[in-house]
Amino acid sequence: MKSRKGLLSIAIVLFGGLFFAFRSTTSVDTDTILSQRQQLLAAVGTLLEKQHYSPKDINDEFSRKVFNKYLSDLDGDKTLFLKVDIDSLRKYENTIDDEIHGSAIRFAPSVSNTYDIRFKQAVALYKEILAKPFDFTANETVVMNSDNLAYPATEAERKDRVRKQLKYYTLERFVDLQEQREKNKGQKDFVVKSDAELEKEAREKVLKAMDKRYDRIKSTFNETQRFSAFLNAITGEMDPHTDYLPPTEKRSFDEQMSGRFYGIGAQLAQDDYGIKIASIQTGGAAWKSGQLAVGDVIIKVGQGKADPVDVSGFATEDAVKLIRGNKGTEVALTIKKTDGTIKTIYILRDEIVLDETFVRSAVIGEGKDKVGYIFVPEFYADFEKEDGNRCSEDVAKELVKLKAENVKGIVIDMRSNGGGYLYEVVQMVGLFINQGPVVQVREKDGRSTILSDRQPGTLYDGPLAVMVNELSASASEIFAAAIQDYKRGIIIGSTSTYGKGTVQKSVPFGNRTDLYSARTEYGAMKLTFQKFYRINGGSTQLKGVTPDIVLPDPYEYLKIREKDNPASLPWDEIAQAPFQAWQGDLPYETVVQKENAKIKQNPSLTLLNSNLQWLSKTSEEPASLNIDKYKQLQKQIRSTVKQNESLLKASKDLTVDAVQVDRDKYYNNPDKAKGDRYLAWLKALKSDMYIDETVKVLSEVVRSQTQTAAATN
Repeated sequence: MKSRKGLLSIAIVLFGGLFFAFRSTTSVDTDTILSQRQQLLAAVGTLLEKQHYSPKDINDEFSRKVFNKYLSDLDGDKTLFLKVDIDSLRKYENTIDDEIHGSAIRFAPSVSNTYDIRFKQAVALYKEILAKPFDFTANETVVMNSDNLAYPATEAERKDRVRKQLKYYTLERFVDLQEQREKNKGQKDFVVKSDAELEKEAREKVLKAMDKRYDRIKSTFNETQRFSAFLNAITGEMDPHTDYLPPTEKRSFDEQMSGRFYGIGAQLAQDDYGIKIASIQTGGAAWKSGQLAVGDVIIKVGQGKADPVDVSGFATEDAVKLIRGNKGTEVALTIKKTDGTIKTIYILRDEIVLDETFVRSAVIGEGKDKVGYIFVPEFYADFEKEDGNRCSEDVAKELVKLKAENVKGIVIDMRSNGGGYLYEVVQMVGLFINQGPVVQVREKDGRSTILSDRQPGTLYDGPLAVMVNELSASASEIFAAAIQDYKRGIIIGSTSTYGKGTVQKSVPFGNRTDLYSARTEYGAMKLTFQKFYRINGGSTQLKGVTPDIVLPDPYEYLKIREKDNPASLPWDEIAQAPFQAWQGDLPYETVVQKENAKIKQNPSLTLLNSNLQWLSKTSEEPASLNIDKYKQLQKQIRSTVKQNESLLKASKDLTVDAVQVDRDKYYNNPDKAKGDRYLAWLKALKSDMYIDETVKVLSEVVRSQTQTAAATN
């Protein structure tokens, strides 16, 4: 296992950043709030101009882009604002840059005032429309992609746009109810309803969903949150990965990256009655208190002396953010017990480790052999604790377990791995190579640094495959690129990975809020300050990593990659780092050629790719609101989706099991709910076509290697 000596200090240098301290005040009058926001806006602007890796000029052109982006972020489907609203706000179109440079903040408050007015109108509008039946025989269509729409010019145009959207949502549910009626006709106690009754029921379902959506917005997206969204419209125009994180979001980000948080130790769920306690973790804070029980409904969440927040309109994830907090702090929960009584209880937040989000492994049977499988969800690291979890060390532990199982090859699954700490990548690549450069990091002034694995030897030197997809980003792309450049293993996945080749650091704003972390009262900015490059000199920015073996992927035709964002930084390259390719005798190149030839001739994979293209194209076209045309298209879509589901499954279930030393965690876990989730994860692996293909590729490597060795002897 690689040493972590020096890792903590390196991380602090990389991710510590600048510290902007604002004068703390207990006053919350409007002038004070505006003053604090002006300081925050100015600090954001200064950071972007002075420290961003590739700062764009904050000028009138930049201002216009922020103007359009912020309004789009607030009204994504263009059913809230009218053209007259946008026109009236255009006086700020070229002045946002002035506000960033110190002028009084005018744009965001004006937008917020308009938003409040239109929001109330939107609530009244959807309620009015859903109060009347829809005619599904008319030949009309609805455009669901707002990129192809302008802001409505009149109230009537907006109403018609909203009507069509609501009609589409109702049509979906109406057809579902009709199908349920046909399916259950003749069943005992099943009440057969008329089309008129089903149409009304469908509208009521849509009304309920809209009420929930707008209640959540009203409860959580207040003027403060809108200002945070405004700041993110600014940072997002500099590049997609520079973000402003308000205090709660910053804490959530830290929790995700460390795999550790402080909460009450209970799982929440939501139903018609509100946010409920779904399960209680044995040994956790809620369990120790003895005051919470499964089924209790959380009504309010309080922090210290502040007024408690009514969470009745919140989504579960919004409530979770309030319930979690800093180490040793107290949270007050007003709950409604199952017997109807209401009480307030106080619980000290305790440490909870998200071990289900950490690296895990399994053993996959392939003929008489076994292949090791390691799932790496992200490159996490808990730098606040000397003994905190590190992704690279966890992978090393899994490798030791799998080697004890005598596996013939290792699969590293990094599909949808969004990245994490860059230095964890260096440590992890070092498990598979015998010293050498892993990644090059370039500063804004052009200076480059090579980050290398300096530890002699490898922990694993056998056949290796790395699985990626379009959502494999940043650190996971560097890992895949290094393995590919060294010719250490085979990369398998979609046509390219995400394409994020930038490094961010956290820059805190305001005074520290606790003694145990670096979190501050005004949150922080995640600032792009470096760019990284492969050891072959090419950037992963925009282009990502092209796998050695490409398989059709469900996300392939979605516009979700870095190249699809106009604010992304460009691709470029620098000089290659000196390195020596892997000297092992594994026949990767021969196997890759064979597998790619097989894929081209594989009718199932060709059909899957064709189906995915058709589904993507269909989703972009206007949707029919005529029930007959809708049913006809849905029949085609369902047939295609069903066919894809079959194509995406392994031809037969794989033999998958936990490694021997982890069997109790899976089969005898004292936390039954957690044990069940682990078992469900194992079950899902069994039918995964991509894992099946990857295991077969590794088996071919092993077979070819054995044949070559036999011929040599």
